[in-house]
Amino acid sequence: MDITKILNTNRVILDMKATNKTEAIEELTDLLQKDGAISCRETFIQDVWQRESEGSTGFENHIAIPHGKSSAVINTTLAIGRTRHDIPWETLDGSNVRCIILFAVRLEDQNTTHIRLLSQVAGALADEDIIEQLLEESSPQKIIDLFSQYAESDVC
Repeated sequence: MDITKILNTNRVILDMKATNKTEAIEELTDLLQKDGAISCRETFIQDVWQRESEGSTGFENHIAIPHGKSSAVINTTLAIGRTRHDIPWETLDGSNVRCIILFAVRLEDQNTTHIRLLSQVAGALADEDIIEQLLEESSPQKIIDLFSQYAESDVC
């Protein structure tokens, strides 16, 4: 599954109001619910926190990739949010977070699609140019295009 086939501009917010981890997860969950990707906000948030309790999803370079594998997910997808505020989050490099990529994964997809999507995101985030653009770009479509460019260049 190609990340760009499940992500749309309705699921990208580049001016989040969140100032902490809880607010960030709730704000992105609201985006997913508004766009019809999840059926129950509370169940999904509970499942995201369950995953967080197993180990932080903070990446590095100001990025976090929390995820919820949940019966509340209608369609496996992502929400991407960015904030002007540094959000305290346990990350691999000790940096605060400014960009959150929230995975919403149907239980049926947790061992297949989820792994492929996580691999695509992690691969894109290994590119410093993509990270820089992810933290600065002002257009939701161009954020999606960053992952599209990576997916295309990753094809054998």
